[in-house]
Amino acid sequence: MPLVRIDVNQGRTPEQLQALSRGIHRAIVAEYGIPERDYFHVLTEHPAGQILAQDAGLGFERTPDVVMIQIFTQAGRSQEAKQSLFAAIAEKLAAIGVDGEDVFIGYVENSAGDWSFAFGRAQYVTGELGVPSK
Repeated sequence: MPLVRIDVNQGRTPEQLQALSRGIHRAIVAEYGIPERDYFHVLTEHPAGQILAQDAGLGFERTPDVVMIQIFTQAGRSQEAKQSLFAAIAEKLAAIGVDGEDVFIGYVENSAGDWSFAFGRAQYVTGELGVPSK
């Protein structure tokens, strides 16, 4: 059950924003085998100048179309699984016109007890939800 935050500069249409979200979600579903309804995304648009994303010395230029993605999910997936997810996200976003240099992903892991889906209970801990195994 990843929680995904997507930050972009203002200027995209509502349809483009939804396409970004759907592309990221399709990649996660395909790579991690999560249920389709485990769809928790927050999309935020920012005025020009509020997203600063340089190349970290890799030798390329980002454009104002940069997409900053934060994925919060449970620990336990291999580095290979994460790399595969990153590639799948970049591929899905390329299909809707986002260049690879404009895809920035931060991946944050936590434990089953760090999630509450409703009612102030940690459903993975109480057993109301099964802990994802993949």
